Parts: sequence; structure tokens; C-alpha cells
Amino acid sequence: MDITLERMRTFVRVAERGSLSAVARELGVGQSTVTRHLRELETAVGVPLLSRTTRRVTVTDEGSRFHAQCVQILRLVELASEEARSTRGAPAGTIRISCTAALGVLHVSRLIFAFQDLYPHIAIDLSLSDERIDLVRDGVDIALRLGPLTDSSLKLRPLGQSRRLLVAAPQYLAGSGVPAHPRDLARDLGTHEGIRMSNIAGSDLLVLEGRGERHALPFGGRLQTDHGLAVREALAAGRGIAPTHLWLVEDLLAEGRLTRVLPDYAPPPVPLNMLIVPERAGIARVRLLVDFLAERITQIAGIETGTARGGNRLESH
Repeated sequence: MDITLERMRTFVRVAERGSLSAVARELGVGQSTVTRHLRELETAVGVPLLSRTTRRVTVTDEGSRFHAQCVQILRLVELASEEARSTRGAPAGTIRISCTAALGVLHVSRLIFAFQDLYPHIAIDLSLSDERIDLVRDGVDIALRLGPLTDSSLKLRPLGQSRRLLVAAPQYLAGSGVPAHPRDLARDLGTHEGIRMSNIAGSDLLVLEGRGERHALPFGGRLQTDHGLAVREALAAGRGIAPTHLWLVEDLLAEGRLTRVLPDYAPPPVPLNMLIVPERAGIARVRLLVDFLAERITQIAGIETGTARGGNRLESH
């Protein structure tokens, strides 16, 4: 029995995902094919690589060491293939990218279109989610993420800061009044409806800075949601006040459907970072997209260049 690249790829994905059925769906094959690849690979190497239970597949000690070597071998094979293809013509292959949902829908998707116009042989698999995913486990090459991150082994490329402001619809302010000072927005006063993101830690506290002051106020109302586009719709419908990224509402502000609240104060900006799986960073098509996004990201309203805050090495998303 031979150790083939196909069997190695199957093993690597199962080791990273911990699920035969998930890998079968990812590879577009039956689960029996995945099982056969693993059985044949274990026969070829002569040791058990995985421990299977009814609920999960885990890697044995021998499998863990073999996995690290497989990753390096597969990376070298892909790099060699890239080299060979580059001598024949344009870059080709698939890049998997994950992005914060609202940012991806409104802006990053357009950058991806422009990238593919330049490189028509590169396929893009764009996943939009505000959930923190594990790039290696989910087979993602690049992730764009807003907010502070913690340490990890992923490569980090800071892209800048996303400017935020406090906004509401004119019809909402006409009915509820225009706040004159940040303390007018405190939740316990009950005079204003706050719209907040339920999946962002600390969103029940509104921080505003300006005029040499910093205010941290209890904040909330009857509506909370886990998606930025729902916040956008709620604001436009006059459902309340919310701190939001400029890129999310720039067109609504220009059209007069939203207006700034307390324009002398603003929530602190949020760092925007690009995370890259180290084993994928050397692949030519991935490098092309990384550089393209880093160059074009300032076309997005409110993304200001400079080092994003949150450290030098960040968490798996």
C-alpha cells in the first residue's frame, strides 16, 4: 500500500476538522471514500493515526507527528505546482477567504470582483460570518476581522482602523428628542432606544470620546441583533440610536436618511486586521490577494491606514 498525496490530504483535513462526514462534504466524496483513504494510509505507515469514537475522531500521538510532516509535504507540493504553473501563464487556483459579514457584503465583495477581473483564472470562495472560526480547521486561507484579537500562530497584517460614529434617523430624533450630552443616552434614563450588537462583547456599554472627555454609559433598548446589516435596517427604519462603522451607513448619511448624533463625540475606532494561515502565505495566488486587499482596503469609507490595535500575533478565527 502506497502513501499517496490524496490519502495524505484526506488525513490532514480529518485531523484538523475531527469529523469524517465534514471532510467528505468538503471534498465532495462519500464518507466511505474518506474512511477508505484513512484505512489505506494507516496500513501504509503501519501505525494508527486516528482514534475513532461514535462522536469524534481524534489524532493519536503518532498521528500528530505524521500530521505535521504531511502539512509540510503538501505545502511543498503546492508551492512546486505554483512554480510550474507560473512558467506557463497566469496565476490560477482557489483562495478561500473569510470576512465579517456586513463588511463583506457591502464592500469586500466588490474588491474581490476587481481582483478576479485582474486574475480571471483565480477562483474565490468567500465565506461571510461574524462567528470566530478556526482558519486551519475550516480550510480558510485569509480572514478579515474587525476588533481586538488574542495571540495565535497565524500571520497578522494590520490594515488600519475603522472609524465609528453615533447615528439615528431624523424621524427617530424628531419623536424622541436630540440628546445634548452623552449622559442623555444612558440606558437607565429610559429616554432613548439603543440598538446594539448581541454578539459583540461589551456592547451593553456605550463609550464616547470627545471634547477631552470619555464617557462609558449603560446602553441598550428593546432591539439587539447579531448582524450589522440588521442594525443598518433598524437605524434607517427609525428604531433607535446606535454606534456604527462609517462604512456601514455612509450612503444613508449622504442621502439624509440618517444623521450624526452628538457630532462632537464618537466611539473609539476598531482595528481591522488580515489573518493568514502561515502554510498558505507563500502560495503565489494567496500573496497576490493579500497585497491587493492591503492596497485597496482604504477605498472603503472610514478605513484609515495605520497600525491596527490588538497586538502583533492574533487568534484563530
